[in-house]
This record gives sequence, structure tokens and C-alpha cells, in this order.
Amino acid sequence: MIRFLIAAMLALLPLAARAQTEQQTLVDRATLAVQEMLGDDASSDARSLIRRARGALICPRVFKAGFFFGGQGGECVMVGRLQSGWTPPAFYGMGSGSFGLQIGIQDAEILFIVLTEKGLHALLDSQFKIGGDAGISVATVGAGVSGSTTAALRADVVAFARSRGLYIGISLDGSLISQNSAWNQAYYGHAMAAQQIVLQGDGANPGAEPLREMMGRFSGG
Repeated sequence: MIRFLIAAMLALLPLAARAQTEQQTLVDRATLAVQEMLGDDASSDARSLIRRARGALICPRVFKAGFFFGGQGGECVMVGRLQSGWTPPAFYGMGSGSFGLQIGIQDAEILFIVLTEKGLHALLDSQFKIGGDAGISVATVGAGVSGSTTAALRADVVAFARSRGLYIGISLDGSLISQNSAWNQAYYGHAMAAQQIVLQGDGANPGAEPLREMMGRFSGG
């Protein structure tokens, strides 16, 4: 039912705005990933943390095979939270030769919930290496979610990963998160830095409205 409603929302957008570019496809997948990870059967911890989030990085499809920086192992979008609501998305890529998923997991969706201004600014850097900045704490939460919450509450960023509907264990140390300026320009029609989009709410594309509304639904407005 929820998938139908999201599809209906997308169908109401002007055709020009809904042209299925690579960027819009990623935004649509991110919207569905948010619904799946924060919906009725989601972790109560994830739903609790998103209510006090300063931002979020959503990676709707991350592959175990061929996942190296410089390739197309995983694309992500980042949104920030302002007093007026959630911002449009900025585009990022994530990859690392040392990236690891549980044995037997082929792909996953990952939601990074950013809890502090320090964490938000770190992720907004042109390149951020998880585990490479001693001043930024990134907690990964997989199977046994509730048992990890106490440590996660003190983190700057908390990462939740799911595959085939189940929360999974995941190793993110060494993963590199990088801005994709070319995709920002393609989506908004002119050059825009991620900081402009996520910290100031600049950039307008009607195709991003379902994602912004979905984030608002789970964060309390």
C-alpha cells in the first residue's frame, strides 16, 4: 500500500521533473529505503534516533561484489534538517576495498543517521573516511539492534544496515564517502556544493519532494 502511495505521488509530478535520470532513480530508491527502514516493522531504535537527527545519508543499494572506490559500488543521497523541514538531497558515492558485509549477503541498504553538527559537517567534506577521523564517532548497528543503542546514543553518526528485510552486521571502517558534484549539477541544473543544499536548503527539484515528505513523516515534521 505504501509503495502504491509513493508511486502515486511520483506520478503527479510534472513529466519534465520526473524524467528518469540516474539521479531521480536514486532519489526514488532512497525514498523507498527510508520507508522500509523506518516503517512499521523497522527498528524502534532507528525511529527514535531519526527524531533528533541533524541529517541523514541514505544508500539504497550497496553491493558486496565489485565494491571499490572509483567504481559504482554504491550511490547515496544526503539530506539535512532545518527548522523549515528536510532539505533536498545532495549526491554522494561510497566505496572501499576493505568494505565488508556478512558472508552470503549480496547487497544491502544503509541509513546513516547524523546526530551532531560535528558529524554532519564531517560527512559534508569532499571526502570522509569512516574510522579515519578520531574526532568523529560512527556506530554501526546490525543484528541485535537494541543491545547496541547505549553506545549509539553517544555517537556522532549511527549506521543501520538491512538486507532482504533483516537488519545485518556490517563493517564500514575504511569506507570512503565522497561528494558527487556532477550529479548535483545534473539534478538541479547548475553547479551546487553539497553544503549549499544540505546546510542552506538551496536547490529545487520537484522530484525530491516525496523523499523530503517521507523524512518528515518519521522525524515528526
